[in-house]
Amino acid sequence: MSRPERKTKEWQALDVAHHLHPFTDPKYFDTKGPLVVTQAQGSHVWDSDGRKILDGMAGLWCVNVGYGRQELIEASHRQMQELAYYNVFFQSATPPQIELSRVLAELTPGGLNHFFFTNSGSEANDTIIRMVRHYWEVEGKPSKQIFIGRTLGYHGSTLAATSLGGMSAMHAMGKSLLPGFDHIMHPHWYANGADLTPEEFGLRAARALEDKILALGADNVAAFVGEPVQGAGGVIDPPATYWPEVQRICRKYDVLLVADEVICGFGRLGHWFGSEAYGIEPDLMPMAKGLSSGYLPIAAVAYGDRVQRAMQRGGVFSHGYTYSGHPVSCAVALANIQLIKDEGLIDRVHDDTAPYFRKRLYDAVADHPLVGEVRGAGLLAGIQLVQDKATRALFPAEDNVAMKCRDHCLDGGLIMRAVGQSMVASPPLIISHEEIDRMAAILKESLDRTAAETGAA
Repeated sequence: MSRPERKTKEWQALDVAHHLHPFTDPKYFDTKGPLVVTQAQGSHVWDSDGRKILDGMAGLWCVNVGYGRQELIEASHRQMQELAYYNVFFQSATPPQIELSRVLAELTPGGLNHFFFTNSGSEANDTIIRMVRHYWEVEGKPSKQIFIGRTLGYHGSTLAATSLGGMSAMHAMGKSLLPGFDHIMHPHWYANGADLTPEEFGLRAARALEDKILALGADNVAAFVGEPVQGAGGVIDPPATYWPEVQRICRKYDVLLVADEVICGFGRLGHWFGSEAYGIEPDLMPMAKGLSSGYLPIAAVAYGDRVQRAMQRGGVFSHGYTYSGHPVSCAVALANIQLIKDEGLIDRVHDDTAPYFRKRLYDAVADHPLVGEVRGAGLLAGIQLVQDKATRALFPAEDNVAMKCRDHCLDGGLIMRAVGQSMVASPPLIISHEEIDRMAAILKESLDRTAAETGAA
């Protein structure tokens, strides 16, 4: 069945009439229609009016190898012809799922050589919670139930993953903060560092974990979870002193360390996993997004022999999803990983694209009157918008300055994301120097327009 031909306004009207958008106030559509994306290639998407737009967010932090890759499309087609679906319940397995487990075991750091497959990062983190609590019960320490996350941490939007994360607006909706979850400060030096050096602040932020463990009692704390670089919280890259101290504290108090690699994994930071960039040796590691470059839903939890030994002693693991280890998704993930290898994308990001990206953004906007900080790591960037650079004072929240800048970017042909009072970017790993130059130019022009609109010029 071919797609019906419709005009943009008709698509928009039908969408508003029948679709509830994630993380969107429905009133937004009282005055604006949704962006209707109809096709994509490389680092660009096209909307229903035929407008070509540079995708500075790689979809939703995920289209690492870019759009329209025939290798992934053909892998899906071949697998659907051979075996479109079978489950991994009932002691069953499929060749793509088995092969993907083997390949991932060669890539993951620190002996994380066992995998449980899910369909999204949210489900992977939900699985983490059940797996870790099960682990401690098997180990004879059933009181170790509490998870410690961070403010502005994002680990998904299931009820459990919402509680694991530190987004207050998500907790407030429907009173969604479950018991057994606690949070410490996020390691954003520019916002929270006051007169400390970044190195001093990194230690202070990390030691908030030790304070929390002591307050709760180490016998009650199951795990600490954090993204190597916090993504949806505004691209918060921690000082160099942060993760080594966090890791020391977790080991001291026998608290499992969970590195959430849903955004940072598969080349985003110029390594296969962000943990490698910061020297993190996690006990468990959820991954998603870049695992298939977003072409099909798939995610996984990686864990090592320590946890596996408990799984083997713990009886039935009463947890799973209909589409866990879906053979077509696994086949696409395998093709995606092979493509990353064949094109040398990890080294390209580390040695070339990311350094160029960081310098071009900094040179273009760091001196802008609205910009207080240009932060990030690898192909992740956060641009902090401020009302006063000297005092680091932010705009009133109701001014929606970042959303205004985001809209100007879109008008100029660039997709970026507004997070709080920051602009964030996460382009495809295949982005070219020329496309980075265009990104920087559109962002600069959009900041100029935002400044004029807010009277800050």
